[in-house]
Amino acid sequence: MTVEDKIDDKELKDINPQRDDYEDEIIQIIKSDEPAYKKKEELDDYHENDIAAVLEKLDVKERRKLYSIMGLERVSEVFAYLDDPEEFIEELDSELAADILENMEADDAVDILDELEDEKSEELIQLMDKEAKKDIDLIQSYDDDEIGSKMTTNYVTLTLNLTIKQAMKRVVEQAADNDNISTLYVLDSENKFYGAIDLTDLIVAREYVVLETLVTTSYPFVYDHETVDDCIEDLKDYSEDSIPVLDRDQHILGVITSQDLLEVVDEEMGEDYAKLAALASEEDLEEPLVESLKKRIPWLVILLMLGLGVSSVTGMFEHVIATLPIIVSFQSVILGMSGNVGTQSLAVTIRVLTDEELTLRQQLGFVLKELKVGFFNGMIIGSISFMITGLFIWLAKGQTVVNAFAMSGCIGGALWLAMIISSVVGTIIPIFFTKIKVDPAVASGPLISTVNDLVAVVTYYGLAWTLLLNIVHMA
Repeated sequence: MTVEDKIDDKELKDINPQRDDYEDEIIQIIKSDEPAYKKKEELDDYHENDIAAVLEKLDVKERRKLYSIMGLERVSEVFAYLDDPEEFIEELDSELAADILENMEADDAVDILDELEDEKSEELIQLMDKEAKKDIDLIQSYDDDEIGSKMTTNYVTLTLNLTIKQAMKRVVEQAADNDNISTLYVLDSENKFYGAIDLTDLIVAREYVVLETLVTTSYPFVYDHETVDDCIEDLKDYSEDSIPVLDRDQHILGVITSQDLLEVVDEEMGEDYAKLAALASEEDLEEPLVESLKKRIPWLVILLMLGLGVSSVTGMFEHVIATLPIIVSFQSVILGMSGNVGTQSLAVTIRVLTDEELTLRQQLGFVLKELKVGFFNGMIIGSISFMITGLFIWLAKGQTVVNAFAMSGCIGGALWLAMIISSVVGTIIPIFFTKIKVDPAVASGPLISTVNDLVAVVTYYGLAWTLLLNIVHMA
């Protein structure tokens, strides 16, 4: 590290002071000799996420003592922030574990139950009260890719026939069990979703105001059986704290909160990243070997077949390689640049397709734009390659100026053509997948790279055969 870097680091620390180490502070409180009520008062000043972070640094006895100090409701809030809550649930007796899950939001409880053994999960569900079981059964009834599996039942409802004063009273009554109260959902006389009211608007409204005048009837909503992929863009477009989830009869079943949305987006990004790496889904550190193999082998077999196809095509140009072995030295440059360009186009195309609904005209315009980008990128990179490889072959390999620059012209031209074609391929394949209702992320990086290897090989050796052997007559 240079002196300048050290100075910059010091200036940065002066601008951004180091944050307090809350974890150490919490551990000191827990292990102190203070009475339990005093510890509880001090722990109330810390966020649940910070307390969750220290649980793994405590032993079982210390954790149980901490649960006793904090109380059931606070423990339930802490468990919602744990990365692996099932580990801590397993060490508790079933009654306490069930009580903790019962006090959590239903979607968080379901996430934990899904990680437990089926027998243990069923045992805990049976120990919960009727209302908690009903909410958990509802969320578990949906497939993982359906929006209903991501919702929470923590929300407040009002009916249209209420006065402002009655509505405020209903909010206070429901807030004891539902803290998601920034947006209030309004039902009509048939208990169907009618619209939403911002809590602030209700608070400042005069008593003589008619409740219906506060309702936003065009408030966004989603249906419970919609897939996450289908509605995630709509959810992101509305900057709301929560959005209601309805059944087909327009009855509200739950809500998707901004926190739920962040988790959904994170999961989708992880899945798309996995697909771009030619995997069926994300892997974790504890996934069994057999499961990892199942995800990877099918794609690797497909890529092997394509790779063999590339090798077979290369074999068709044995005469070119035998006559001009020097050109093999530059094959990796052509293949590498072709793959890089294709992967860039793929990434841009998937991003555009994910963020926007494109018409056929827009899709054609996008393909044309990527074609132009590939054309001019290829022209620039091809020209640079022409000069550098020409000088290298002439000076380092002892070829004549004509032969050296004929070869470098072949390399530069092949780069130009391969980059143009690869840009188009990297754009058309994900658009094609979208058209046939397949996730465009399946058009993964390795697949595009292998296809572009085929394009590059044919372009490079085909141009060498045409230009160097049949026109220049090099041998």
